[in-house]
Amino acid sequence: MRPTIAWARASRLAEQTPPTRNRFVDFLRAASITIVVIGHWLMAVPSLEGGRFSMGDMLRLAPWSQWLTWIFQVMPLFFIVGGYANAASWEAARRAGRPYDSWLADRLRRLVLPVVPLLAVWSVLALAGSWIGIPPAMTEIGSELAFTPTWFLAVYIMVVVLAPATHAAWRRFGLASFWALIIGAVLVDAVAFAAGLGWLRWANYAFVWLGVHQLGYLWRDGKLRGTRRALACAGAGVASLIFLVFAASYPVSMITVPGQELSNSRPPTLALLALGIAQLGLVLSLEIPARRWLERGRPWTATVLVNGTIMTLFLWHATVMVLAVGLAYGLGGIGLGSAPASASWWATRPLWILSLLVALSVFVAIFGRFEQLGRLAAGRTPTTWQSIAGALALCSGLAVLALVGIGAPGGQGFRFGVVLLTFAGAALVASPLPRGRSGASP
Repeated sequence: MRPTIAWARASRLAEQTPPTRNRFVDFLRAASITIVVIGHWLMAVPSLEGGRFSMGDMLRLAPWSQWLTWIFQVMPLFFIVGGYANAASWEAARRAGRPYDSWLADRLRRLVLPVVPLLAVWSVLALAGSWIGIPPAMTEIGSELAFTPTWFLAVYIMVVVLAPATHAAWRRFGLASFWALIIGAVLVDAVAFAAGLGWLRWANYAFVWLGVHQLGYLWRDGKLRGTRRALACAGAGVASLIFLVFAASYPVSMITVPGQELSNSRPPTLALLALGIAQLGLVLSLEIPARRWLERGRPWTATVLVNGTIMTLFLWHATVMVLAVGLAYGLGGIGLGSAPASASWWATRPLWILSLLVALSVFVAIFGRFEQLGRLAAGRTPTTWQSIAGALALCSGLAVLALVGIGAPGGQGFRFGVVLLTFAGAALVASPLPRGRSGASP
């Protein structure tokens, strides 16, 4: 789709926005994903020195850059926005008398369908690479980088599945439902670090991300209205983060640093939760002027444009980078000669990001239609068990792909079982099975 056509379409949609819609929520969703994309492109340090290729990481090569993750790690903010949006959507569904199975099917389709072409393309690349003799290790490394963003999707899908239950807990217990999750996260970190039980820390994928998601309900209910309250919240989050880093020896980086023993994001720690609290307070302190600004045509149209294919942008940005690096290497290392983190390397970053944005726009034009299908899909609704079973299968597959990629040593160099599991999960979510006479599921 040409840029002018896409802008015109977004402009028409922007003009139809109901006056009651909180445009700031949509803006934060678009802004957070944009920051993630640019952050990933800046973190990657591909280089070719003396004929030897390497894919470095800025956080490791330049430790000072780890402080920048306090700005670029915005996934907590995305989960907060998700909490607000899920609350609004579920409340509207309940007012309209829509059951859980119908609501869940709509939410999952929007998240799942954009994954299908990504999985299909990488399956073809892996099989073709094995056929023409590309070492499985190269496919494994490239696909691991490409599927790294899917860890977020795997977690967020399960948060959506649980949203009606967590929203009910919020309605009944209020902030106590948030603090219960915080206490769980504190206990997990305390016991895991004190007893050296690293496996226990994985429980914080539930406690931390569900806790951050509850903050979206807090925002939705207007519990932090007013600049003073918002700034107090931000201050509490920053103070907690400083305490955890300087007094409790949590890592500085809010993103995993290759080779570093402890990570704040994989699995998540209390530091990431503190960052989410700080981000919530900061954005709420800006909400009133931001909503006035978004009443203007251009910024709101740009927001609508980005949100129209936001999952496609997010899912394909790492693949675009991997393919661009592969192309540069194949062309003799063009653009890969600067010493990592040098002045000349930094001087080329604007051109690097611009080139990747242009390439990404091509992929969005091709694959963005799957996201639109997710928004427009109608017909029979999957049963509750089918949607949940599909979500579990899909998330399990995506989690493995995010950890080890689609390539595998030996054999065909391809993780058939994991790919089939992921495709099966997507099919269950997107393709309803025939129902019995009982009609809608409870």
